[in-house]
Amino acid sequence: MIKNKSIYILGIESSCDDTSASVICNGKILSNVVATQEIHAKYGGVVPELASRAHQQNIVPVIQQAIQQANIDKKDLNAIAFTRGPGLMGSLLVGTSFAKSLSLALDIPLIAVNHMQGHVLAHFIEDESMQKPPFPFLCLTISGGHTQIVKITNYFTMEVLGETLDDAVGEAYDKSAKILGLPYPGGPLVDKYAKLGNAKAFKFTKPKVDGLNFSFSGLKTGILYFIQKKVKENPNFIEENLNDICASIQYTIVKILFDKLKKAVEETEINHIAIAGGVSANSEIRKVLKSYEASLGWTTYIPKFEFTTDNAGMIAIVGYLKYLENNFSNTSTTATARLKVNDN
Repeated sequence: MIKNKSIYILGIESSCDDTSASVICNGKILSNVVATQEIHAKYGGVVPELASRAHQQNIVPVIQQAIQQANIDKKDLNAIAFTRGPGLMGSLLVGTSFAKSLSLALDIPLIAVNHMQGHVLAHFIEDESMQKPPFPFLCLTISGGHTQIVKITNYFTMEVLGETLDDAVGEAYDKSAKILGLPYPGGPLVDKYAKLGNAKAFKFTKPKVDGLNFSFSGLKTGILYFIQKKVKENPNFIEENLNDICASIQYTIVKILFDKLKKAVEETEINHIAIAGGVSANSEIRKVLKSYEASLGWTTYIPKFEFTTDNAGMIAIVGYLKYLENNFSNTSTTATARLKVNDN
């Protein structure tokens, strides 16, 4: 392992609807540029074809900006890391093909990155405000597409202990928001209004799922039927009770997550706990996790907000860690829409 020289990695992330590029030097972020796609808001969700078109428009200026902000020349780069999957196939192909072309043009190594490993390993970005978890640790990985409890033994040895059997927690937030007439993406709005409401105002049934797995489809259906019934009785029900509804929904979702996480801690006897993924930006999840340091003796690891949602900084750190192990890819590497967190 060569660690005494400056190693510059360009990370490229294009798994869904954010085009992002980041330059990292020896694990420290020099730039992390994200171009979001506003077009999906009017459709109430990400439209794959529109997403891939927007990536094609954004990828060159985003990468150019990331290199400029890092104050380096593209010739200084040691490797190109890119998201191979999981994600939307059209979106992934844009990032994959561009990374391959740039790697060939600069004659530097190509590094394929598992997007889910990126979320977990974002905790190892060199940043004074973030403490790195020791191995082994548990990570609650929560996003629009994933809900998992993962045991991490080392950088690239990960075991899924439990996962959702149907919908992801981020989807449960967004669909609940849609039922309430809130714009997309609705998850952050549910969190916002929940802060002003009474979490015990309304009771929603928590699904019974064996082991450490999750299920959110039944909860979504329960919320839909509850709202339909109440609106039939009172057309102004949502408007008059929005804060309490959001608080009650959030309370139920957070309870589901942490009941399983507590069970995982008991079973593994690992009390170093991290969170990752877009939903880890949720204020209540962060608050409850932090409270368990005092009440349950956990040591918790919470990423900076900028590293929770899809971003290339997390792809670049995985690229750097793989670079140190000479773990490179070749140009025959293909994008894949489905990839498990333990797939390297």
